[in-house]
Amino acid sequence: MRISLFSGHGAELAPGLVSAIHKSAVTDDVFCSFLGLSGDEQTDTRHHGGIERALHYYPAEHYSWWQTWQQAMALSEPNTPWQPAAFGENISGVGLTETDACIGDVYRLGETLIQISQPRSPCFKLNLRFGYAQLSQVMQLSGRCGWLLRVLEEGVIAPDAELILVDRPYPALSVKRCADILFNQVRNEDDLLLLTETPALSPGWRQHAAHWLEHGTVADWRRRLLGPEAFRPVI
Repeated sequence: MRISLFSGHGAELAPGLVSAIHKSAVTDDVFCSFLGLSGDEQTDTRHHGGIERALHYYPAEHYSWWQTWQQAMALSEPNTPWQPAAFGENISGVGLTETDACIGDVYRLGETLIQISQPRSPCFKLNLRFGYAQLSQVMQLSGRCGWLLRVLEEGVIAPDAELILVDRPYPALSVKRCADILFNQVRNEDDLLLLTETPALSPGWRQHAAHWLEHGTVADWRRRLLGPEAFRPVI
């Protein structure tokens, strides 16, 4: 399966808010370290980047779904066209979605070895990026979030490299199922326990599952999904 690579630098997303969601195509071979692609910037290191979130994959086939959604809702044209890199991903391709990919999947990509660590948790910056006040919520509910990866082996990646599955240690835990357990279903102790006992799942996601198990209340996603009042666009 051939992929496309994208990287970018921080730029103003809204007055007073800088984001590195703006990505452009990588046209030359690029080195990928344990922290991601060389030259790819992260401006909010609390919520983005790091060892567990070094790379972001977003399925290219989802963009046609988003265009259909926009038209069905009779929304104005988005601020950003529905095309690969629009969601700030580093990697995109056709043939692998959240339903197929599993937590812990290991892939060879060029010289690197990468592993799926967690689903993406969509945030309010996507609302600003496209100009739709509830886009992040629609993404979370639909399960079309993409996923994040850690880098197990560093190396060089060609811009049209082939993504090759090497190992699938947790075939019962797709990215979609993982996201649904935490985001889109009622509290289920067996499912939450599964997340806490999956070592390939990022520590942050395991902690969220453990907290829900222990305290009986799900995390409050409102600030992440909607953002501060000053950054909430009107549809």
